[in-house]
Amino acid sequence: MSFIGKAWKVIVGIKDALVLVFMLLFFLALFAILSATPNPGQVRDGALFIDLSGVVVEERAEVDPFEALLSREAPVVEYQARDLVRVLEAAAGDERIEAVVIDLTSFLGGGQVHMQAIGEAMDRVRQADKPVLTYAIGYGDDHMQLAAHSSEVWVDPLGGALISGPGGSNLYYAGLLERLKVNTRVYRVGEFKSAVEPFILDGPSEAAQENRAALYGALWEEWQANVTTARPKLQLDRVTSDPVGWVEASSGDLAKAALDAGLVDKLGSRVEFGERVAEIVGEDDWDDAPGSFAKSEFTPYLADVGPNLRGLTGSDNDIAVVTVAGNIVDGDAGPGTAGGDRIADLLNEALADDPKGLVVRVDSPGGSVLASEEIRRAVERFRAKELPVAISFANVAASGGYWVATAGDRIFAQPETITGSIGVFAILPTFEDAAADIGVNSAGYRTTPLSGQPDLIAGLTPEVDAILQASVTDTYSDFLERVSTARGMTPTRIDQIAQGRVWDGGSARQLDLVDQFGGLEEALDWVAVEAGLEEDDWQPVFLGAAETSYDSLIRQLVFDSTADREQARNGDLFAMAARERERLLTRVLSDAQRLSGAQGIQAYCLECPVETRAPDRSASDASIFDWLAGYLLR
Repeated sequence: MSFIGKAWKVIVGIKDALVLVFMLLFFLALFAILSATPNPGQVRDGALFIDLSGVVVEERAEVDPFEALLSREAPVVEYQARDLVRVLEAAAGDERIEAVVIDLTSFLGGGQVHMQAIGEAMDRVRQADKPVLTYAIGYGDDHMQLAAHSSEVWVDPLGGALISGPGGSNLYYAGLLERLKVNTRVYRVGEFKSAVEPFILDGPSEAAQENRAALYGALWEEWQANVTTARPKLQLDRVTSDPVGWVEASSGDLAKAALDAGLVDKLGSRVEFGERVAEIVGEDDWDDAPGSFAKSEFTPYLADVGPNLRGLTGSDNDIAVVTVAGNIVDGDAGPGTAGGDRIADLLNEALADDPKGLVVRVDSPGGSVLASEEIRRAVERFRAKELPVAISFANVAASGGYWVATAGDRIFAQPETITGSIGVFAILPTFEDAAADIGVNSAGYRTTPLSGQPDLIAGLTPEVDAILQASVTDTYSDFLERVSTARGMTPTRIDQIAQGRVWDGGSARQLDLVDQFGGLEEALDWVAVEAGLEEDDWQPVFLGAAETSYDSLIRQLVFDSTADREQARNGDLFAMAARERERLLTRVLSDAQRLSGAQGIQAYCLECPVETRAPDRSASDASIFDWLAGYLLR
């Protein structure tokens, strides 16, 4: 009994100690979360410093704290384009801000529409007689599209700049699938619907190449026009027409070559750059490290500016804004991914609050037809109440993204917007040949041609094949009908400009697939006028979950050592090239999910840019194609 009593005391003691430890951890975590919350009180006189270490997106994805902590990998930092624009515009009129400083060393890029909007906001800062300075070790296309709007562009002497232009290669798996004896059954409509080609061809079809040449050519022209207008002294032809001769003229010194061609203005280390900024805004009284200068960080300044695109006016004249960003999928996924049920629920709840109108902001290459239709129907309910609905296209609004847009009254896009891709497809892999190769056979009894179908081991019957193709063809007809009704054209005419073809925004406007050029602000202004609202007597209300305060805490916990930060920041041109491996992995995983995932009919655009964030994954996604992804990257 004495032994049992002593053992019990030990157990109780351990329990009490664990309780104390967990309470201590809880309060430490609570303190860290509160400390990590952006504090407007941190804003002070000097420069607005934006360390753009990450990617610019339309809508930030939520950080899963458990996944991030378990993986010990910091999530890619995401900056909402509208937040950057709002901060820059506020800085232009803020007496506390004397200059804007943007560090692009670890910038991972963003779409052309977003880059142009941020660049125009940088111009407004300069028009307020405030200099804008940028610094990086290596400048690429997206870096340069922003830096062109700077007063001074600095590059590290060991860095440089290269302009590659839009385009590149896709991965094609037909040879691998043939080796593995996987039969890829494809059902599609649209001569240019090339999203299925990676699984059935060894390279792009002639139609796909024709489409890409036209699309990327238009985007390249827009990029050149925007950058050279912002930076007239840039010798772009020299940089792009003969890049080897241009670099060799500076004996391989990429930094000097960039300076010689007008890509950058100054060569200097980070310390020298900081000293230059200190000449403009003053030294930092709180930090005596070399190269320090008086500054306010982006996050607290954003908190100081406020959460709305326009300041609250106190009126009840709300215009709802819903964001359809990322792949359109069934279910509640997002933000950052356009879960059809989630967005439809947001719209239904907003409609009950009696807004004056709606703007649908689309930045999506498409995805599930069912989810796209779910969102479209929710938008239609606004029009049923005779509320004005504007659709605002960002970088990409193609396939399922355009399906959603057919519910609007007016479509706004930019010349750099990628849109169209009006076509549908479905993919179903079967393994009858692979099974037979390893000695597995399938046999049974059918009462009808559809019994036991679809059978992924025995294969599909001709009747099932015909039914699946008929379903896809009918879905394409539905797509044409929706576009025809929305755009006031005959289905025959829409079919001529559809067929899965992708268009740039300028071509789409000429084809009447969009109504006018403009961004989110122009779409909001149009809705306000249509709703009869007085100027500045309304405010946008962005629908969706608020950002979590533990985001910065998670990043600190998994990515807080000085060595790790410096390693991530110090990226020369070779490091920038190495990052492409991560993009390759993202592409392979996305393709594997598209082939093996539980998906229905898809309206998805292959030509649209690959997202920097990794594809969504779950335990249910595990399949032979996860192994394939590893096989390809060995």
